[in-house]
Amino acid sequence: MREDQHTEFKQSWRDEYLKWICAFANSEGGTLIIGRNDLGEAVGVANAARLLEEIPNKVRDLLGIIVPVSLKTEGDKELLEIEVEPYPSPISYKGEYHVRSGSTKQELKGAALDRFLLRRLGRHWDSVPVPHVAASDLNVNALAYFRKQARKSQRLPEETLEESDQALLEKLHLLDGTYLKRAALLLFHPDPERFVTGAYVKIGYFESNTNLRYQDEIHGDLFGQVNRTIEVLLAKYLKAWISYEGLQRIETLPVPEPALREAILNAVVHKEYASGIPIQISVYPDKLMIWNPGQLPHDWTVERLLAKHPSQPYNPDIANAFFRAGKIEAWGRGIERIVEACVMAGAPMPEVHCEATGMWLVFHYLTHLGSTTQETTQETTQETTQEKIVELLKGRPSITRKELATKLGISANGIKYHLEKLKFAGIIRHVGPTKAGHWEVID
Repeated sequence: MREDQHTEFKQSWRDEYLKWICAFANSEGGTLIIGRNDLGEAVGVANAARLLEEIPNKVRDLLGIIVPVSLKTEGDKELLEIEVEPYPSPISYKGEYHVRSGSTKQELKGAALDRFLLRRLGRHWDSVPVPHVAASDLNVNALAYFRKQARKSQRLPEETLEESDQALLEKLHLLDGTYLKRAALLLFHPDPERFVTGAYVKIGYFESNTNLRYQDEIHGDLFGQVNRTIEVLLAKYLKAWISYEGLQRIETLPVPEPALREAILNAVVHKEYASGIPIQISVYPDKLMIWNPGQLPHDWTVERLLAKHPSQPYNPDIANAFFRAGKIEAWGRGIERIVEACVMAGAPMPEVHCEATGMWLVFHYLTHLGSTTQETTQETTQETTQEKIVELLKGRPSITRKELATKLGISANGIKYHLEKLKFAGIIRHVGPTKAGHWEVID
C-alpha cells in the first residue's frame, strides 16, 4: 500500500492530524489510517480502544462533522481507519482551511482561500457585490461601446440595448440586489483599480531576460484594455515583416493578428483578478509570451485544454458580457481559435505552460521571417509611420496628437512615442504652448 490523493498513513495519533481530516472533507474525501508507517507497513497503534471513542468526539467538536472510525487488525497489529466524506460546505480547523493536493495537505490562504470559499458557496469572485458604487459612477463611453458591439453581434435584444444603464446591468446579471458586482466595475468603471488591485496589463520589450528596452501599461475598463493592448502591440512592439509581390507591399506580423487578439481576450476574461497581479506580455526578438495569473479548472490538464472541451469560464459574469459584445464564443473554443489562426498563417503552434501562480502562452515567431530580426522589422515599420507623421505635420502644423492617431489608426500613446523619437532625432520641434502651439519640420 502507498499514500495517494485519498489515503494518508500515520504511525500514531496526534490531535494536529485533525487538519488532515479537514483536508479530506474539503477535497474529494479519503481515509486516514492510524498505525501504518510511510511505507504502508502495519506498526499498530497504542490505546486503540480509547482513540476509537476520542477521535469522533474531537472531529465533531473542532470540525463540526461526523466521521466513522473503525478498528482494524492486521496480524497482531491494531489500526484505526477514519473514513472522511467530501463535504459541500467549507470545513475549518480552528479557523484554518486545509485541502488535499496529491498526497499532501495544503493550507489555503489569500486568493486561493477566497476562491475556495466562494466556490463552496456557489459563487465566483467576479459575482461578489461591492457597496458604495452606483451605475451612475460607471463610464458612459464604456457602456456605449458595449451597446454598439452587442448591437453588431445581435446577442442581446434591441429593446434591452435601448433600456437604461441600470436595466442593462440587471439584464447582464451584473447586479446583486442594489449592489454592482465586481464584474461590472471591471467592465465599465473608468478606474477599476480603485477596487481591484493589479487590474491592468503590462507590456515590455526584452532583448534578453535581463535587458528590458521599454515598457507600457494599459489601464481602464476591460473592453478598453483589450483594444488598447492590441493597438500598442501592433504599433510599437510587433512590427511586420515587409515583402513585395510585384508592386504590392505585403506586411506579415510575426504573430498572426487573430491569434494575438484571441489570446489577449482570453487573458483578460479568464484572469484571476484576486491575485492583485497584472497580466504581463513579454515581447522578445523571437517570441511573445503572455503571462496570466489564472488557473485551469479543477482537475484540468493542459492536454484537456488543448483538446475539445466545454466552456468553463473563470469569471462567468465577465465572460458573459464579452460574449454578448461578440468578442468571444460561449463554447470553450478560445484556445482552438488561437491554434487555428496559427495553422492558417503557417505559424508555429503556441505553447501553454501552467505554474502554481498562473499560466504562460508562448508564441514563437513565423519562421519565414528568415534572418530579419525583430529589431530590423521594428525599425522599418517605425520609419514608415514616422514618415507619414512628418508629411501630416508639413501639411498641417497645428494638427493634434488625437487627430494624428485617428488618421494613422494607432493609439495616442503610439503617436506620442513617435513624436518623441522624431524630436530626439532633430527632425521636428514644437513651437509655442502645448495646446496652442504648432509643429515645425526641420529641414
